[in-house]
Amino acid sequence: MAANHAVVSLEEVHKTYHTGEVEVRAVRGVSLGIARGEFVAIMGSSGSGKSTLMNLLGCLDRPTSGRYLLDGEDVSGLDRDQLADIRNQKLGFVFQSFNLLPRTSALENIELPLLYGRQRLTSAELEEKARKVLATVGLAGREDHHPSQLSGGQQQRVAIARALINDPEVILADEPTGNLDSRTSAEIMGIFQQLNDRGITIVMVTHEADIATCAKRNILMRDGTVQSDEPVAHRFLAQSNQT
Repeated sequence: MAANHAVVSLEEVHKTYHTGEVEVRAVRGVSLGIARGEFVAIMGSSGSGKSTLMNLLGCLDRPTSGRYLLDGEDVSGLDRDQLADIRNQKLGFVFQSFNLLPRTSALENIELPLLYGRQRLTSAELEEKARKVLATVGLAGREDHHPSQLSGGQQQRVAIARALINDPEVILADEPTGNLDSRTSAEIMGIFQQLNDRGITIVMVTHEADIATCAKRNILMRDGTVQSDEPVAHRFLAQSNQT
């Protein structure tokens, strides 16, 4: 896939860790492109390199060698502060454990990334934007609820809304259904599919084959390399209960 058509482009990316005298080659020469508007699932067993690859895509780590272009910008050699800016401006994150502030309302959790962004919004503008995004994931009326007052699925919806608040180029989801039952998992995947239908690029790490079928493309990692990269032949269309 040509880089000028890709929002994510990796070129011969390697990531090597050193622990004492032990060298761990976690990612070995990965090249791939992800087009704007794709929904990609990255799969692999423990130690396959999928989590390291996700950290690189999320600008949480830098490659040992190779290039990573995000929205056309080479971010491979940026320093820590520059990477933090990129994460805030271009990426949204959804994690398995939700990562919500427990003593903060759903609305305030969603507003948090805006406080560190370049947009200078008034308190009223912050609240209005957060309420709109919360409504898109089916939680209108739950704005004042704290995480302890929400189910696991509702907490993950708040986390998705938080990932959306800065209008990111890419949403990165790391095992987003790992703490959820099968019915709630299907609802969360339905939300991701709806967001993708709106043109939002989604890259998801999962070890669950059935969850991976909700994506449009599956990348299988093994021993730090891409073992296979194929479109999903029989895609599962999940339903989101927005009530």
